[in-house]
Amino acid sequence: MFKKLPGDEAQNLVSTTPDTAVVFRPAVVRTPAFVTLVIFAWRLVAGLVRLVWRHPIASAVVAAPCALAWLYGWRWGLGLVAGTVAALVVWCFLHRPSFLRLAGWRLLAWWRFVWIYRRHWQPVMIVSGLGRHLRGRDYLPHLVAVTCTSWADVVTVKMLHGQAVKDWSDRIEHLAHGFGARSCRVSIARAGRLHLVFPRRDPLATPLPAVPVPDEVSVGPVHIGQREDGSPWLLKVHGTHVLIAGATGAGKGSVLWSAIRGLLPALRAGLVEIWALDPKRMELSFGRSLFGTRYAATPAECAELLEAAVAVMQERAGRFAGLRRDHVPTVEDPFVLVVVDEVAFLTAYQSDKGLKLRISAALATLTTQGRAVGVGVMAALQDPRKEVMNVRNLFPDKIALRLDESEQVDMVLGDGARDRGALADHISPVPHEGAGVGYVRLEASPDPIRVRAAYVCDADIRAMVAEVAA
Repeated sequence: MFKKLPGDEAQNLVSTTPDTAVVFRPAVVRTPAFVTLVIFAWRLVAGLVRLVWRHPIASAVVAAPCALAWLYGWRWGLGLVAGTVAALVVWCFLHRPSFLRLAGWRLLAWWRFVWIYRRHWQPVMIVSGLGRHLRGRDYLPHLVAVTCTSWADVVTVKMLHGQAVKDWSDRIEHLAHGFGARSCRVSIARAGRLHLVFPRRDPLATPLPAVPVPDEVSVGPVHIGQREDGSPWLLKVHGTHVLIAGATGAGKGSVLWSAIRGLLPALRAGLVEIWALDPKRMELSFGRSLFGTRYAATPAECAELLEAAVAVMQERAGRFAGLRRDHVPTVEDPFVLVVVDEVAFLTAYQSDKGLKLRISAALATLTTQGRAVGVGVMAALQDPRKEVMNVRNLFPDKIALRLDESEQVDMVLGDGARDRGALADHISPVPHEGAGVGYVRLEASPDPIRVRAAYVCDADIRAMVAEVAA
């Protein structure tokens, strides 16, 4: 029986020591040196072909000076390199945007691919648990490409077979610290591939001035501020409902007043009506004349105003039934935006149970049936817990400004939002740095977007009031 086993017996099979394993020396197959050299040569040639195929421009940049130096001497090769560098420097000074778009970000991406990600890829993957070490071999996710923008590195990764997106989203802090970034965000590129976003700097670190009042009459989307990639943050208000959550001083008023500011031309044209509920009597009361008679401060007035909005909604639904499915703003049927500041005071902290039930029922009715007939709700609150705001899931679009606890991020933006990089609990409490900064999760996209709302100061609100009054 033992003669059929491969290898030579390393010690006697018969042992008086209990639980002693039988050790065999494995058989050794001696490979001829010629075969080994052929294998190494084949791997070298295949690697060079793969390098030229994947990186033709980089290969040409390296090969051209070497070929010139080989044919005509090292001075010619050095001259070609010096001339190319001088031309790039002149291009960068003359027209920096085109240089960055066509060459600068690609050179930076190549350098960071080699020096940051490729160099640290294996230890970061193994230590974070995203790679596997089995039978002496490391099985690592494949680093596909690195793309640089003006503020971040976008790393494309091919996952191991059997991995899930949650395996990566649970380790965003490991990835961020492993590659020397402040944070990491995970998004799905396509089946089996992910985009890892590592910010190099914070483009939203400085406050933004108020967005100019638009010239054209429109009901949205309205320009609220700026997204992290430098593009304008356009918030849809017509045909949806928006929930804004943030701690005290997080900048909820900036979002509310920026939305009102963007709707100002349509408000003057009669295509928009803004109904304001201001139980704190501090935020929306500053521009009270913008709302006319549709302003409420006491709980009883708020309940009556919400029920009036429900009546308008139901009257329109009766007229639109069987005729249209979408609302088009007109002077006869304008878009009604119900703005509620500190909605939790009306739904959770209200001592009058009768008013509390009336307000909760009206809000639930508006958020379930209102957007099809041109009645939208924009509500702001500090505490996003379910017992405080039981209709928060009826808001399709959500904005999370600075929050006090990590669990509150998923309460506002939905399950898994923080794992995807919506670190609203890490936003700075310093007003200059963090006021107005937040994450947006839209109905059509599960990936949170980092944004900053423009700051509308008291002078801007006074100018808005004067403009409408004139």
